[in-house]
Amino acid sequence: MEKFHRHGRGPRIHDLRHTFAVRTLVNWYRTGKDPAREMIKLTTYLGHGNPAHTYWYIEAVPGLLALASRRMEEEVRS
Repeated sequence: MEKFHRHGRGPRIHDLRHTFAVRTLVNWYRTGKDPAREMIKLTTYLGHGNPAHTYWYIEAVPGLLALASRRMEEEVRS
């Protein structure tokens, strides 16, 4: 029987934080909330001193960036 070796160490705490941040942002976009108004909550939860550090999560995930772009396009049209 062949033995399988895992590469890496598995999820890190940062990975869990990233998942939480992304899912929270996706939920805000999908439920029609204004992420700009809600962002201070997520910034606080994650312990960031600056909301700009939290906005990085939008750019880090293509699907989330697409939701943000779509929202901006809708706002520009109205």
